[in-house]
Amino acid sequence: MAATVKEVLPPILDSTSQPPPLFDGTTRLYTNLQCPFAQRVWITRNFKGLQDKIKLVPIDLANRPTWYKEKVYPENKVPSLEHDNKIIGESLDLVKYLDTHFDGPTLLPHETAKREFAEELFNYTDTFNKTVFSSFKGDTTKEVGIAFDYLESALEKFEGPFLLGEISLVDFAYIPFVERFQLFLQEVYKYDVTTGRPKLATWIAELNKIDAYTETKPDPEYVVNFYKKRFLDK
Repeated sequence: MAATVKEVLPPILDSTSQPPPLFDGTTRLYTNLQCPFAQRVWITRNFKGLQDKIKLVPIDLANRPTWYKEKVYPENKVPSLEHDNKIIGESLDLVKYLDTHFDGPTLLPHETAKREFAEELFNYTDTFNKTVFSSFKGDTTKEVGIAFDYLESALEKFEGPFLLGEISLVDFAYIPFVERFQLFLQEVYKYDVTTGRPKLATWIAELNKIDAYTETKPDPEYVVNFYKKRFLDK
């Protein structure tokens, strides 16, 4: 489902870069290689085997090209998708769009119960992230447990190692953030998110067997340093 040969990533475009030939029929995913929101869509693209159909266009968010906001996506954020002469944004909308508009494995099950739980989990993603982020400024090890206990409980609902039992878009929505939180919490607070959460440990391990995901993972040192600077002023 993922490419057997690791993808050669294109150059990162910054304020000195010229735009690609926009709206020429090429489908482009405007992304950032360090952004967890963009990573959601990147994983989905890879898992569906769309590397040859959706071209990656990495954007330097610290030094953005002016043409990106002016000619591509006025929100000036990533990810965004150029497809069929239009631009679509928002990561959760985009993973669903890729699943319904492109070939490859279907990444949302048809069963009503699983569909409903998927929406519940999608809706919780912002709360999950905010709970963990806010914990960095409070009683971290106590507050952060609420978010990870929610995931552990969610993983008990269906048979199988993933959030809906089988692999789905929901897993791709959470793992970019879980991986970053796991690194930062372990490094700074010596807090292992998998301790006492065996299903979460299995979920992370199973996702790390999937090339479509592992090829998108950020550098751990970069993640820890970025979070230290952002949340601890270090």
